[in-house]
Amino acid sequence: MAALAGYAVWGLSPIFYKLLSFASAAEIVLHRAVWSVPALLALLWMARRMGPALAVLKDRRALLLLTFTAVVIGSNWWLFIFAVNDGRVLEVSLGYFINPLMNVAVGVFIAHERFGRWRAVAVGLAALGVINQVVTVGELPVIALVLAGTFTVYGYVRKTIAIDGRIGLFWETAILAVPSLIALIFLETGTGGQFFTGPQAAILLILTGPMTVAPLLLFVLGARGVSFATLGLLQFLAPTLQFIVGLAYGEVFTMGHLITFVLIWSGLAVFAIDLLHSHRKAEREAG
Repeated sequence: MAALAGYAVWGLSPIFYKLLSFASAAEIVLHRAVWSVPALLALLWMARRMGPALAVLKDRRALLLLTFTAVVIGSNWWLFIFAVNDGRVLEVSLGYFINPLMNVAVGVFIAHERFGRWRAVAVGLAALGVINQVVTVGELPVIALVLAGTFTVYGYVRKTIAIDGRIGLFWETAILAVPSLIALIFLETGTGGQFFTGPQAAILLILTGPMTVAPLLLFVLGARGVSFATLGLLQFLAPTLQFIVGLAYGEVFTMGHLITFVLIWSGLAVFAIDLLHSHRKAEREAG
């Protein structure tokens, strides 16, 4: 239930960020980085992980990699918020539907993992979906591909850093928070900031921190009690909810868009079935 709730929060988060449409995507990301730090500090303190978190300061390689992943995830946050407030939630959901299949492709071509027949079919269907978007809709889904690409790069690099996910996210946001705080001082004391326009604006911008941390905490709690196969299937909940949110806000959805989504959903279905089959096979061999 905790993992399910975490993915539900991620999936419904566009509703929250639409409430912040009074601010620019850049300002929202700056606040998100700054206010995530105290929320993550509280999380690490409650989990008694402050010692391991401070130990990262002695690991130069980890800090360099976390600086890189901080830039990548910061770019992902900005594009996500920009797309949501620009009325492109459907394209956001498309990106996060593509992401698992892009992970498969990276696993094969970069990590040299086994590429079964059915996973090849799954990736092929996703590729056909993107081609259809270009041919029938007349546009390359740039936002979807960049969101999927940056999150894939982020996930791949983070797998090479052997530290707790909560600690990693803390240092990523801490790295982003320093320049973000400096930028916010100039922004909010000038004419471009929205923080001091009223208490509602200030509260919503402060809540970007807890909104970043809450789904992570729920995911960490839930991931301990379920199998990788179950987590693999649950990850489709977030983009599904984003898709529903996009439709609810009346975004353009033509037959061409439907064909794109159907092709990618078909690829995900093949991937999910192959994932479950592999999990059951591993259980039989182990037991």
